Amino acid sequence: MRYTFLIAILLLTLGSCNKNKFSSTPSLKFKSVNSTDLYNQGVITFTLHFTDAEGDLTDSLYVQELVANCPASDVASLFAIPSFPTTKDIQGDLTVNLGYNRSDYLSVSPQCQENDTAVFRFALRDKAHHVSDTVSSPVIIIHYQ
Repeated sequence: MRYTFLIAILLLTLGSCNKNKFSSTPSLKFKSVNSTDLYNQGVITFTLHFTDAEGDLTDSLYVQELVANCPASDVASLFAIPSFPTTKDIQGDLTVNLGYNRSDYLSVSPQCQENDTAVFRFALRDKAHHVSDTVSSPVIIIHYQ
């Protein structure tokens, strides 16, 4: 009888620890980047992983470029997320493509006549205006010509 009671308590404790990994506030994690060097006419692709309990992520993605050696290169942009089928407890990957002197992508380029040492930061906002934590890329060198 004593062991049955202890096993029941143990099972209840383990069962209560199984919490839903999705929350109302979107979760964003940095997954990868295709390169840490960006040259003229090149494209850099960031991959971010997201989760959201309501699946209402059709609002916006915040992208910020921070350049320690050249504040003139700092850029912040807000992008609408393309429409996609949404469900409860949704998760997936977002890709962000930036181009160096490319008209087909959001363009980034050095503004101080030298290589930019940049870090890109990302945050996700849903329709209810919940904002994820901010995630950062590794250091990216944007080569001057």
